[in-house]
Amino acid sequence: MGAKKKLLILDGIAGVPLGTEIVETLAELDVEATYQDCKRLSTIPLYGLRSAYSKAIQKHGETDSFFYLPRADVKQLEQLITRVKPDYILVIGFIYKFINPVLLQSIARKHNVSLFLYDTDSCNLFSKRREFIFFLETELPVYDKVFSFSRVMTDFFIETRQLKAVYHPYGAKAINIPPVSTDQKDVLFVGSADLRRIFLLESIKENVSIYGSRWERNDALMSQRLKACITDKSVWGAELHQLFADSKIVLNITRSQFYGAGTGINLRIFEALAAGTFLLTDYCDEVAELFKVGKELETFKSAAELQEKVDYYLKNPEQRLAIARQGQQAFQQRFTWRTRVQAMLEEMAA
Repeated sequence: MGAKKKLLILDGIAGVPLGTEIVETLAELDVEATYQDCKRLSTIPLYGLRSAYSKAIQKHGETDSFFYLPRADVKQLEQLITRVKPDYILVIGFIYKFINPVLLQSIARKHNVSLFLYDTDSCNLFSKRREFIFFLETELPVYDKVFSFSRVMTDFFIETRQLKAVYHPYGAKAINIPPVSTDQKDVLFVGSADLRRIFLLESIKENVSIYGSRWERNDALMSQRLKACITDKSVWGAELHQLFADSKIVLNITRSQFYGAGTGINLRIFEALAAGTFLLTDYCDEVAELFKVGKELETFKSAAELQEKVDYYLKNPEQRLAIARQGQQAFQQRFTWRTRVQAMLEEMAA
């Protein structure tokens, strides 16, 4: 980046560790960075009442538009920017739920700060048409450059919105998994409930162990055998790493919205490879572009193929372990956060 630059990270998705891992990596690269969880910014006075009133007025006036009252006190944010004096602001995920994006742009320009977004969640808005349009029309244009986790979304932003967008797949931190415990598992799936996931997991219910949120509310959609495989809670950190250690196969199933857009690159792929586990994920062109299928990871295109490959790799541990080793090597060479963040810094300075 030439002369050292200061970064301010505004994390809109602090429920996952992506933002904090990027900040830790910036420190390793000797880049000064300040981290702010947007949920921890002071809330504007009487936010609940003002939000409800504003939504009622909006609903009465214009029914086909999205409205969300930003919750954070913009004065606190500007005080933070004044104190930190960053050269760059990097928003993780989104900002519109916390600060009006146009107002953020105005503040950034006032302080001569370049403004960037790491798009991590746009596919999750596909089923929310009005909110997705709002995100496209109101938030994305305020950024000097948008980094997106997905090539599909990057191309969409460029071709339909003429945005300065760059494809920037996720990374992960190196994971030293603990020794295998006595609670070994054939197949591990970690993720929240989703109809597509349920249908696919039914095909391997004799082998799978499931961890994640919102499964109980979908009881009516599942067989009794599949429900018995579920631990309905989110897992992160050391607990997740132990599950990796105890599992012969780590399974990744893309959420319906992502799969519908032809994209399937999520954090689980990089975490699993970082841990040196055997990864089986649903096929998409982006996966095949980034990794050697059958050598660094494996893929499936249907429930029948999922079942077939689970059976095959459980019966062929040598091939499974060889692919796991090559997958970890691919991660170490191309997808550590250190490598990915360095690339992002170079794009910021370009």
